[in-house]
Order: sequence, then C-alpha cells, then structure tokens
Amino acid sequence: MKGWPGEPDMEYDVLVADGEAAANAGKPITDVIFDFGNVLIYWDPAAVLIPRYSQKTIDEFLDNDISGFYDVNDLMDGGMSTDEAIAVMRKDKGDKWADMLQYYIDNFRDSLTGIVPGARVLVNDLKTAGIGVWGLSNWEASLFHVAEEQCDILQQLDGKLVSGFVKLRKPHKEIYEAALKEFGIKAEGAVFIDDKAMNIVGSNAVGIRGVRFQDPVKLRQLLIANGVNIPNVQ
Repeated sequence: MKGWPGEPDMEYDVLVADGEAAANAGKPITDVIFDFGNVLIYWDPAAVLIPRYSQKTIDEFLDNDISGFYDVNDLMDGGMSTDEAIAVMRKDKGDKWADMLQYYIDNFRDSLTGIVPGARVLVNDLKTAGIGVWGLSNWEASLFHVAEEQCDILQQLDGKLVSGFVKLRKPHKEIYEAALKEFGIKAEGAVFIDDKAMNIVGSNAVGIRGVRFQDPVKLRQLLIANGVNIPNVQ
C-alpha cells in the first residue's frame, strides 16, 4: 500500500469540526497552524530515488507493505535516529530496502522540491491580518535543518513545533496539546491545516478545527468564508 497506513476517509478543503472541536465551530479564527510537508513545502521521496532506482523499485519502496518505509518514517518522526531506523528496516524487511533507506536519508535534501504555490503569500497575508501563524510538523530531528536551510517560508512563521525534537508525533493528542502550550494559544480560535486526514482527526480530538489540504486557492477562500480578513482571488 502506497502512503501512510490507516488514513480515514475525509473530504479535502473543507473545515472539519468533529468531536471536541464541534464546540468551537463558528468561532472567530485567531490562529492558523500549518503542517509543512505538502502544505507549505513539497516533499517527494521519489525525487530522491530517481537517479539510482527504476520506477518499479521506487514504487515498491514507497509501498509500506513491501518496504515498511512509512512505518520507519513514523519511528523517526517520533524521535528514533536515522541509524536506528535503518537497523529496524534491515531486520524487518531486509538489506535491499535498508540500503535504499540509507540512500534516501543521505540525499534527503532532494526530496524537498519547492514551496507550495500560494503558501508564502498566504502566510504573509494572515500575519498582516493579525492572525497568528504557526507550524506543527512530523519531522525527523537530524534532517529538519535541511528544510530550514532550503525553505525560508519556515522562518516566516511565528513559531513551530517539530515532532522529532519533542518525541511526540501527530496524530497523537499530546503533540497538539504541546503545540498549544508552546505557542500560547487556545484551541477555540485555532485551525490546523494538514494533508493527512488522520492528523485532522487528531487535531479535532483536542478541540482544534482542521482542514485536509489539497488546493491553495480553496484554502484561501475557506478562510475568508470563515471571517479571516485577507485578500480574495480576483
């Protein structure tokens, strides 16, 4: 299976306020919390692998049932070192995939392929409107400097919390609670933007409304429709 296992069905680009977040439906938005990968910056692991591997081998590596790639990503996001993760993959899935993971980690910067269109201006527009702009991402600690070096949009945020450093990860409620505390904000005014449905479910569990992101124009229009005073598309 390609992609993270356990993804629930959820519509893209709609405001979701289920569970604990239902009580905050309709309340003014004071803060927007962004995931990083494929929300603010593009992350494409296949882009790393193209110079050394066939498309068939890449597809197999990105099939969690075959290689366990997404399972070890979760472990690294939760605080496991890259060396430990490679050892886990070697033990569980064999040398072929472990060696491929080593290559991926060694060339990780090639997986960050640019800024998501519209993201930079949206962040700036939100800040101009007086909205707090924050980052909450699952990311392996020793690789995060690559994102900071290559993607200056991350420096525009008012603050950020990264899973590998705090040894907590989405979708577990503890990381959302830690983010609210770190940022000094309340769940009732916050909206969380992420490309994974499971992470929106996680945010809802602590009272934070969420949007499963796909389209930057629709996100802008959704925020405007919910009272955020930023320029609309003309």
